[in-house]
Amino acid sequence: MEHVIIGVDPHKLSATIEVVDQHEKMLGSGRFTTDQTGYKAMRAYAKSWPDRVWAIEGANGVGRPLAQRCSRPVARPKT
Repeated sequence: MEHVIIGVDPHKLSATIEVVDQHEKMLGSGRFTTDQTGYKAMRAYAKSWPDRVWAIEGANGVGRPLAQRCSRPVARPKT
């Protein structure tokens, strides 16, 4: 299973994401609206990588609502 980081650049009306692996190779990207439909689409897209960590810019500002939604615990495989 591949461990990835999903970097998020949130704005008032959209959020842009990039998915990178441990070697900083970009595996995917997308731009999503900040409404409920866009949030659901972003989460559905991110499910492609079950072992993921979210890195959200501005988690105390414009990115706070998204950071709160994405902060659910993630089960990680034991190594």
